[in-house]
Amino acid sequence: MLHPHPDGTLATLSALDAAAESTARAGLLLPWANVAVETELPCLGLRHTVFHHARLVPASRTTAIDASFWHGLREASAQALDSLSHVPLDAVVLACTSAGFTDGPPLPGGVFTAFDALRQALTEAAAARIVLITPYPVPVTEAEAAAFAEIGVEVLAHASLGLADGYPEVTPDQILALAERLPEEAVGAAEAVVLSCTGWHTLPVITELEHRFGKPVLSSNLAMALLATRARAGVCS
Repeated sequence: MLHPHPDGTLATLSALDAAAESTARAGLLLPWANVAVETELPCLGLRHTVFHHARLVPASRTTAIDASFWHGLREASAQALDSLSHVPLDAVVLACTSAGFTDGPPLPGGVFTAFDALRQALTEAAAARIVLITPYPVPVTEAEAAAFAEIGVEVLAHASLGLADGYPEVTPDQILALAERLPEEAVGAAEAVVLSCTGWHTLPVITELEHRFGKPVLSSNLAMALLATRARAGVCS
């Protein structure tokens, strides 16, 4: 296990990738309107981790998160995975966090979700108490907090924008302002800050929030990248 790097989550990811002895390949099953994943992951500068993308088109052909959207992504996963069947993959991730803690049809065997990636990253960082920041409607954020509690991660406080759609348009300043809404006591007691959702651009604020709060900041997209870099070592679970 590589312990969290004192310089933050990005440094931990970079060290994992640099230590790899061979290339790790991860398949990412992307919600059809998601542009943040393909924007952020190349900016990480990973040399030994490659991402292969396939689009998920929900039957509802909607982009706002709701039950039909989550169910549609899960139902489309088998076909999307088949489109990657000739690529030698070390891991496959449904690149939607909320689809990982809501109901829906079962995923194909061996497919993780971005929520699974967050869970694994928090386990690796030994972070059992977090504060949670999301763009979601409040009930969805509360559902995620409950899902974290079920796996032994206590959400001390959460803040959300209350949006059901339009996540790529959220600005870094909006995310920083949202973080300021978290109670100071909860942030002080937390072992990590989680920015949930693969669809908003959080990479520009990761380092600033780590400096501001003095603790690791983990986004859904960073968690997927961490899962991929660890896949070659056989530590995905």
